[in-house]
Amino acid sequence: MLFKFGIDLKKNIYLQITVDILIITCLIFMFGNTQIDFSLLYTMIIIYSAIFLGRKGGILVASISSIFYGLLLDLEFYKVMPFFSFINHDYDFNAADFLTNIIVRITSFYVLAFLVSFVVEQEKKAVSLLKEKESEFNQLDMLFRSIVESVYTGVMTVNLQNVIKTFNNAAEEITGFSRSKVEGRKIDDVFPAFLPFINEEMIDKQFENRIEVAINGEKGNKINLGLSVSPLKGRSENQIGNILIFQDLTQITEMEKTLEKSRSMAIIGEMAAGWAHEVRNPLAAITGSIELLKQGLELEGTNKRLMEIVLRSKDQLESFARDFLLLARSVPISRESVDLKEVIEEVLENIKLSQEWKDKIEIEKYLSNNIKAFANKEQVRQIINNLVLNAVQSMEEEGVLSVKTKIIELNDQKKYSEIKVLDTGCGINKDDLSKIFEPFFTKKTKGTGLGLTIVSHIVDGYNGKIKIESTLNQGTICYVWLPLEKE
Repeated sequence: MLFKFGIDLKKNIYLQITVDILIITCLIFMFGNTQIDFSLLYTMIIIYSAIFLGRKGGILVASISSIFYGLLLDLEFYKVMPFFSFINHDYDFNAADFLTNIIVRITSFYVLAFLVSFVVEQEKKAVSLLKEKESEFNQLDMLFRSIVESVYTGVMTVNLQNVIKTFNNAAEEITGFSRSKVEGRKIDDVFPAFLPFINEEMIDKQFENRIEVAINGEKGNKINLGLSVSPLKGRSENQIGNILIFQDLTQITEMEKTLEKSRSMAIIGEMAAGWAHEVRNPLAAITGSIELLKQGLELEGTNKRLMEIVLRSKDQLESFARDFLLLARSVPISRESVDLKEVIEEVLENIKLSQEWKDKIEIEKYLSNNIKAFANKEQVRQIINNLVLNAVQSMEEEGVLSVKTKIIELNDQKKYSEIKVLDTGCGINKDDLSKIFEPFFTKKTKGTGLGLTIVSHIVDGYNGKIKIESTLNQGTICYVWLPLEKE
């Protein structure tokens, strides 16, 4: 009751011991110790004293109990007590009984105090050691979890029933699935593509070849992963499940494609440089000669049509040579802040004068003021011209051509000037979308297939980005992102 009212714990223990010793001493004094052995209650006090106060407390209480007990036996020996006697007895309490009783009882008090304090100390040592081991285990567990959660590698464990038990942060980021939606579910319900590789035969083969597997992410997107599966063993070295470690290979795959593209462009560049030297000079001579012949002749009928064919073929060959040489040129060192609105207006005015233009095409412009790109003005014009020309060529008779500009921040936390060209033309087949930046790839009856290759080459040179979305028979959207300022 006192402890509930806020008394100090140690004071409460000392008070309890004092009161208990006095109560037991009074009981022995009043009723004696020969018929009912109230002195055994001293042992209870010694036990809990040793538990709460340790060895010194137990010995102290044993000493006090021994003093009181010895004093009471003296009083009983000299017939001074018990004070009350409800039981008549003829027991003769002689000196030998007195000495035997006091020696045995006091010895038992001290032995009990030592034994209980020894057990209590051992228990405290065990508890302390257990806490130390528990602390070390918690630190190791925290270290393990920190390592597993910090590495950018997906780590997932499953038991022998293929139920997912753990799923780290990197696994959440790579797959898009949250831990709460994955843990506790069977792997074939969430990642069925992993299931064929969770067997002894496939685990042994992993040491020879890397496993590459494609899974569907949370948003339905396809993710290419490099997978490694290892058996998860318990303390007795028996297998308790499997651990799956995987990495996102999407960026690596993109880098491989980019590297292959760079190699192809390098080969084309070397070939273009040699081709230009061997072809452009003769082409210039042929062009000059044809122009001189045309001035001195008045052609009619078949001869006139043949001359037109020669001149048209000459223009096509010059256009092809010009486009081909653009692939060999690197991005110019001299750059400036190019006003995109000004360049787009010029390109749209020029495209209306070209042979590709159709009068029923409607132009929509959403051009923000002061949107600039840090680039070469001629190359920016080349980019916009090629995209607009492709859009016009995709619309047979009529349609809508839209050009938009704005500033946007992409996933790399950088701001870019965005050029967006939309058309309502024939669109691009899904299978062809991955090939549109390859040199000489085209489905047009006329054209060299170098337009988008040149655009991609220029954009890559500025560390920009390009993206094309298209739906067959509905239209195409081209995105070009160019840097706002010098990096």
